[in-house]
Amino acid sequence: MQFKRLSDLIAQDALQGKRVFIRADLNVPQDDAGEITEDTRIRASIPAIRQALAAGAAVMVTSHLGRPTEGEFKAADSLAPIAKRMSDILGQTVHLKQNWIDGVDVLPGQVVLLENCRLNVGEKKNSDELARKMAALCDVYVNDAFGTAHRAEATTYGIAKFAPVACAGPLLAAELDALGKALFDPARPLVAIVAGSKVSTKLTILKTLAAKVDHLIVGGGIANTFMLAAGLKIGKSLAEAGLVDDARAIIAMMAERGASVPIPTDVVCAKTFSATAEATVKLVADVADDDMILDIGPQTSALLAQQIATAGTVVWNGPVGVFEFDQFAEGTKTLAHAIADSKAFSIAGGGDTLAAIAKYDIGNKIDYISTGGGAFLEFLEGKTLPAVAILQERANG
Repeated sequence: MQFKRLSDLIAQDALQGKRVFIRADLNVPQDDAGEITEDTRIRASIPAIRQALAAGAAVMVTSHLGRPTEGEFKAADSLAPIAKRMSDILGQTVHLKQNWIDGVDVLPGQVVLLENCRLNVGEKKNSDELARKMAALCDVYVNDAFGTAHRAEATTYGIAKFAPVACAGPLLAAELDALGKALFDPARPLVAIVAGSKVSTKLTILKTLAAKVDHLIVGGGIANTFMLAAGLKIGKSLAEAGLVDDARAIIAMMAERGASVPIPTDVVCAKTFSATAEATVKLVADVADDDMILDIGPQTSALLAQQIATAGTVVWNGPVGVFEFDQFAEGTKTLAHAIADSKAFSIAGGGDTLAAIAKYDIGNKIDYISTGGGAFLEFLEGKTLPAVAILQERANG
């Protein structure tokens, strides 16, 4: 993937005295009092800011927060708490600037935080008029918000069209490098774990990966649908009978090129879905009509862990069981530790996946953890991410 990087401009000493506009992702959780409860995204935005400051730039940063109504300011939508936290982390004052579209006063060595960009009328619809005004504020535009890369908005796409220079920040560049390495130039075997409650929400991802991977491990309700496709009984487990033909087609597509969708041979069942439900390990042939499959069994877990151990690349999206309940967490735990211990290049993404990584404390053993959410999934689907496409266009133009 060819695009300009902030590091390229710094190496060329091209930021001295320049006005740099950074689109970050500072959409952090807050409590009812407006206090930030988790600041990972703020901390992740700091390297781009520090690099631009060190290169002699005047820095403007903006982000969305929540889902405000365009043109209607409410205190709950303000980036004021973020400006305070950013000031503490940077060790210098970060002033919050309201009504910034028509001009921003900022000098080299200074940082200003521009109020919630989604308050600007035309942001969501990617207004050219708004984008031109924002582009006029800067000499260099930096997109460092992978989490919004699947959206064509004025601060993610439009401004990149009109700014004198448009580039990717370190966070966005690292994300694209990791995803590109995993999907376009992977070390083989390439193993993908795609799990979740419904095939329908990840059908496109499954079909895209089926054409690329050597082993496609499915889990959760998705695995139940594939079990149905393989002619197995699943009791009263969550599944989508209407997508059995799609699951069969994916199995056939993989088999045709010597790849596999491993179907569970044993499972963990319960009669009810609850934190206190009794877990019973059964061979798949023994699943009763009133059973709910809530995890893969130890035999299946061991087989899949072996595939992961010999993998060259692992892409992980979703826990394979109801890991929130400990009695149905062993499958996810086994695979998580297999990924952590594997010599494969590993990339993981998705909210539940991140929760599993945190639960099993393996974050330092995953090569790349994507913070992208929807953008991560759309990349896996093979979709073009608008914010990335415009950076590629500008680099080639």
